[in-house]
Amino acid sequence: MTIEQSGYPRVTEILKISDTAEGNGVYLLELMIRYADGDEPELAEYCSRPNDPYGVNPQIRKWMSENPDAPVHVYVPPPPPTVEETRAAMPSLTARQLRLGLVSNGISPAQVQATLEAMPGGADKDKALIEWEYATTFNRMHPLIATVGAAIGLTDEQIDAMWQGALSF
Repeated sequence: MTIEQSGYPRVTEILKISDTAEGNGVYLLELMIRYADGDEPELAEYCSRPNDPYGVNPQIRKWMSENPDAPVHVYVPPPPPTVEETRAAMPSLTARQLRLGLVSNGISPAQVQATLEAMPGGADKDKALIEWEYATTFNRMHPLIATVGAAIGLTDEQIDAMWQGALSF
């Protein structure tokens, strides 16, 4: 679906129009756009709202009014995030938050230290001890969290719940 327009930026082709979760005439478009004479058109995504007078939106809305039968794809919500994606998106904890979260769940910092001390000697143990003692923030997906959690007998779900609770400290 090509568009004949002058001026820049210029939409040269509309490849796909999809409805959005917003509805109300708000569309997500895949289109080809040219920014200046001599430039090759570039693939772009554009969110078009009915009364937006800026950028290429007037071109798009004019074209849509002239082509009312252009196919509009039904909005398909994205799948819910996986457990791993949810964990990866959890905010980092400060060292203070992590330690207070442990204590509020009946786990003392001494237990964590003892767990790390019980690791076989070597670089991995040294790195774990350095992380525990000197890190200022902790990421939920850091291997140390899973290692210490498993050694203390916590499930991933228990760690998740503790992590969420520790965010309030």
